[in-house]
Amino acid sequence: MATVNGIRMHYRHAGDGPPVVLLHGWPQTSYCWHKIFDDLAATHTVIAPDLRGYGLTDKPRDGYDKRTMASDVSELVRGLGFERVSVVGHDRGGRVAHRWALDRPDEIDRFAVLDIIPTREMWRRMTADTARGYWHWLFHLQPDLPELLAGQNIAAYLGYFFERWTYQRQGLEAADEYIKAFSAPGALRAGFDDYRASFPTDAEHDDADAGRKLTIPVLALWGATGLLGQLPTLEIWRDYAENVTGSAIAECGHFLAEEQPSIVVDHLKRFLG
Repeated sequence: MATVNGIRMHYRHAGDGPPVVLLHGWPQTSYCWHKIFDDLAATHTVIAPDLRGYGLTDKPRDGYDKRTMASDVSELVRGLGFERVSVVGHDRGGRVAHRWALDRPDEIDRFAVLDIIPTREMWRRMTADTARGYWHWLFHLQPDLPELLAGQNIAAYLGYFFERWTYQRQGLEAADEYIKAFSAPGALRAGFDDYRASFPTDAEHDDADAGRKLTIPVLALWGATGLLGQLPTLEIWRDYAENVTGSAIAECGHFLAEEQPSIVVDHLKRFLG
């Protein structure tokens, strides 16, 4: 545990070598990296926090805009003695990492993003077709209602996503770990607050940076059978970063590090060096 930005943040930490920070998404915790954590720690110092509101980290009532969440992680790694790190972000963690790279470019060496496109671009492309896949974004924005309905059966609600968003369903045998985490007091609300921060705060920050490209190397990976398999993901990221490589992961849905861990870790090791 570490105290950062006035909250207690839980993190996993192992290995020796160049530092790499792993940022999880919703509806998961830092445990989502368990299949690749040791492989990366063999060559790198690996730091995997539970983001604000998630897992064993505190769940305050505010601070879920990505700028604040990124500053949480920045303060954590600087407290551990690192001035520059590489970052791997999945889902919501990728959005935190993107904001971190925009706000504090001197702290990020490389950025690997797993199964998302930039938030601003996602809203711009919100058609009837994409809304069918990303309906939960709109639902999670609503005040109180998601907690009321999902809270009646947390396992069933999260299980819906774990089933629909995976191709290698046997790869997500850790679902009970996440259901337990989101059954803790405040956990559901905090996860939805992550989405609710989209408007107006995150949108204002993203609009202010419209047209600004990352200059660090970016690796984009996504599941070929998932929602992003229907979008020109690599081309989209090239509008937001100058040096982008990447590819789809075959026979994989949204949860890359658990569905296809060996393929993902191979990509990351080549990218991180």
